[in-house]
Amino acid sequence: MTRLAIIEKEKCNPVGCGNFLCIKVCPINRTGKECITQQDNKPRIDEALCTGCGICVNRCPFDAISIINLPEELTVRPIHRYGENGFALYSLPTPIFGKVVGILGVNGIGKSTALQIIAGTLKPNLGNPGTAAEFKDLIRYFKGTEAQHFFEKLDNNQITVSYKPQQIDQLPNKVKGRVRDLLTKVDEKKALEQIAEKLDLNDFLDNDISTLSGGELQRVAIAAAALKKANLYIFDEPTSYLDIKQRLNLSRFIRSLAGENTAVLIVEHDLIIMDYMTDLTHIMYGKKGCYGIVSQPKTTKAGINVFLSGFLKEENVRFRDTQIKFEKKPLISEHAGELLTEWEDISLTLGRFSLKAGKGTIKRKDMVGILGENGTGKTTFIKVLAREIKPDEGQISRNVTVSYKPQYLKSDSEELVTSILGDAVIKHESSIINPLEIKPLLLKKLSQLSGGELQRVSIALCLSKEADIYLLDEPSAYLDVEQRLVVSKIIKDLIELSGKTAIIVDHDLLFIDYVSRNLIVFGGRPATEGIVNGPYTMEEGMNIFLDKLNITMRRDEASNRPRINKELSVMDREQREKNRLYYS
Repeated sequence: MTRLAIIEKEKCNPVGCGNFLCIKVCPINRTGKECITQQDNKPRIDEALCTGCGICVNRCPFDAISIINLPEELTVRPIHRYGENGFALYSLPTPIFGKVVGILGVNGIGKSTALQIIAGTLKPNLGNPGTAAEFKDLIRYFKGTEAQHFFEKLDNNQITVSYKPQQIDQLPNKVKGRVRDLLTKVDEKKALEQIAEKLDLNDFLDNDISTLSGGELQRVAIAAAALKKANLYIFDEPTSYLDIKQRLNLSRFIRSLAGENTAVLIVEHDLIIMDYMTDLTHIMYGKKGCYGIVSQPKTTKAGINVFLSGFLKEENVRFRDTQIKFEKKPLISEHAGELLTEWEDISLTLGRFSLKAGKGTIKRKDMVGILGENGTGKTTFIKVLAREIKPDEGQISRNVTVSYKPQYLKSDSEELVTSILGDAVIKHESSIINPLEIKPLLLKKLSQLSGGELQRVSIALCLSKEADIYLLDEPSAYLDVEQRLVVSKIIKDLIELSGKTAIIVDHDLLFIDYVSRNLIVFGGRPATEGIVNGPYTMEEGMNIFLDKLNITMRRDEASNRPRINKELSVMDREQREKNRLYYS
């Protein structure tokens, strides 16, 4: 049986555990052999000597060690391994010409590593850290598969790759100057004018790259990748920072890149957009931070349903203990609850931007989703509700307490997570801390956290406070599919059990569908005017919002998850005729 011994060195604290506790408790060490030893002031585990007893795993107070018995079917070497006792990746997703292929999996499972290998920015070592495999080695490794043909073409210079990386917020640190000048430099297709039109870049083409918002940076990075002459386009999380309208527009644009001689690979966490954008999907499974395995490609509809089920039938592998289920929402005309707060005739002017809200009420046990384009004032309105901004006219009535999670999270603090969360670890261990996997982060500084880790800490901090209303601005950002659904369940359970209220701004329609009972829909013009409409019932609000997007949605017959109908399909036409754009 193949066995992996993984040590997450950022978690390991030899001094904190009493000077290498794992070495002291290892039964192999006690026989005189050296299974666990010291190397560079960290433990090192000899996988050949390790018996998989699990004693070191259970005794490590920092959960830094994982001993994994891999499936017996997995007899091949890793395609790449990050050092001895480091993360191992098995196999790769396969680009297919004429298709958009998606990669679906949790964070820390090797998706970005796989893309970097295919893009040529990371040389795989075939499980031998410190070495780099040649193309002939990769061709031999993948013999008899579609990947063999891909690497043969790559070896013969028949594949040109254009790669849009995940971390677009680093772009201003790497390049300087006007957006137009930067894109002109990479415009191998001489198509800047057309692509700028398709991706809505014209309003900021003459701006400096350092002044752009996250959504603008994302579209510039996508345009830069698309302007290169390539027959394989790779996009790592292309919808981050984009609103729903922009995500749909981007989906159509990316689909247009795939052709008879062109392939597209995508990593995406928004399941509705993944479903809408891709033809085929690979599922990546394994253990977060330890190893990742790539499944065979499936049609996207089947692949997403398999991912939700947690079971790969062909591989006979269960990669999640629980099935993720969606339920049809009962049509509720009005939520009869105690009035918590209300507003009427609110207006606010910030520079060139104006925000207006007519009349609206929020009741106890409400779960209100907020949908709308970027730049229409959703965050501003949340800050008005949180009393961080005072409107010019009108007011929020009733004095209620609020707990607010902002959209942009501060990560420059040297404070420890444990000091930030305080009593939450004790009071909300089972309801918030454990589901959000906060415990491994407690001894980290905020400045050391990744975007997803910081998001989970911020959500935990917000939901653990005593308040009447919880205001969460884009809680799904940086989170993977499973984490988004976990957050949804935590919010729903909190509201049901405590009788409090939640108001959530987000761009992931599936997340909003899962967590919301009512909707506020923002209208207006981005960066100029915001108009607050609602709250509506879920059906009424979604009908209004989907009409703005010119799409209809249904529920999948197998999993009940929301899906976008193909334009002019039978279902699309039937729902438009009945004016029921939202799935029942």
